[in-house]
Amino acid sequence: MEVKVISTNVFASLQYRKTGSGSAIILLHGFPVSGLLWSRVWDKIGEHNTVIAPDLPGSGGSSGVPNLSMELMADAIKAILDAEGITKAIIAGHSMGGYVAMTFADKYQEMVLGIAMVHSIASDDTEDKKETRRKSIALIEKGGKDPFVKQMIPNLFSPKSSQLHPEWVKEQIEEGLKVPADSLAAFYNAMINRKNHIETLSKATFPLLWAAGKDDGVIPLDKVIQHSMLASVNFVKVYDDCGHMGMIEQSARLEGDIIEFSKYCGNANA
Repeated sequence: MEVKVISTNVFASLQYRKTGSGSAIILLHGFPVSGLLWSRVWDKIGEHNTVIAPDLPGSGGSSGVPNLSMELMADAIKAILDAEGITKAIIAGHSMGGYVAMTFADKYQEMVLGIAMVHSIASDDTEDKKETRRKSIALIEKGGKDPFVKQMIPNLFSPKSSQLHPEWVKEQIEEGLKVPADSLAAFYNAMINRKNHIETLSKATFPLLWAAGKDDGVIPLDKVIQHSMLASVNFVKVYDDCGHMGMIEQSARLEGDIIEFSKYCGNANA
């Protein structure tokens, strides 16, 4: 896995990891971690594809930017693709990364071979969800980042995963604690202000993969199913004993599904 860093007029530093060869798959991490979230699956996917796993602005080795938005994060992915000379790619986004993927598709649809929505949906936040995020931002900004991360992360896993693999939870807490407080607040603000991309789905000319956990307490399965009916070409995968972290809880299944999806996208665009 090669670690690379680029700089643009907008982004002082964008760090990403690259491995493999063939058609490109961009792995976008969710909140509140970095591109390392995908570390269990990127080698296997890289046996079939070029894999790029960025740290979104403000996480990992990527610097933050003022007024972070989904559009700016989509622009960061575009900058990385341009630097690599990649004109078309599959975008796989986990949770917040899925929101970035849909924004990227809205802005740069000609570059999208397919989108994998991993524990993610296309709609914007409800008013209740926005208010919950605002309360979390207030807690984080008052110095409560550590308790926030320590309380939030365990809820991302299924009860079975938490019981059998407490080390998974511990690892992700450690990764979440590495992200600066101002970045966590910026990510939440970007999520609060994100657009509804239901129309992007309904007009999609590319295929979609939907990966969902039966025990996901963040993105309800029924909501994923609803959204999977809106685009013209959809593949839906539902994982047992899985919460919101399929790349950890069901890594073998998820990597296999992404590989198969990439083959379909390649054939469909041949």
